[in-house]
Amino acid sequence: MLDGLFASLYGDTTTASMFLISAAVALVLGWVIAVVSRKTNNGSDSLFGALIFLPFLVQLVIMLVNGSVGTGVAVMGAFSLIRFRSAPGSAQDIAVIFLAMTVGLACGMGYIGLAVLATLVVCGVSLIRWAVPSGRGGADRELKITIPEDMDYTDLFDDLFASYTTQHSLTSVKTANMGSLYNLHYRIRLKDVSREKAFLDDLRCRNGNLEIACAHVSVGKEGKETL
Repeated sequence: MLDGLFASLYGDTTTASMFLISAAVALVLGWVIAVVSRKTNNGSDSLFGALIFLPFLVQLVIMLVNGSVGTGVAVMGAFSLIRFRSAPGSAQDIAVIFLAMTVGLACGMGYIGLAVLATLVVCGVSLIRWAVPSGRGGADRELKITIPEDMDYTDLFDDLFASYTTQHSLTSVKTANMGSLYNLHYRIRLKDVSREKAFLDDLRCRNGNLEIACAHVSVGKEGKETL
């Protein structure tokens, strides 16, 4: 019975019913991938829409190529143009896009069972990883602290970092207000998210109640982490 997963739906000829079955499966699996991606990765609306239709479009392209070398080369050239006109995303965005293309390729070649199995395995593992608290890494923060120019920031907050964080690193330093202030940017991981306010209150006492910003680590449009 399991051998049927690796058998192609198509024979020597492709009928309209076979095409409709493959197209329907590709659209359903694309929708499943899009929903799981949004739930586990907080994807954008544009990525959500693209993931729904990507398996169907790849399936259609594979059926149009159908063994033609010339058509395959033309399709490869078109895909390369799309690649260089697209902004890079995060690693997880690339992974789900690759999954959607793989599912579309499997549907285009008639391997419906294999496409369903791949979707269930990858999406299932993603949901398990999202559900396990230790798999989220949600305590990572970007921290910006403003201090007066007469303060030596080298070891200024080390005791507070030791009390409230498991790791920290100073990522950048820049001057502000004609050199009278320093803006310190840190990447930290909190020990206990519920003590974040207490951490910020202690920092305010240390830096003279100047501006402090603490934000979740987010991924910008170009795949770079932003504050």
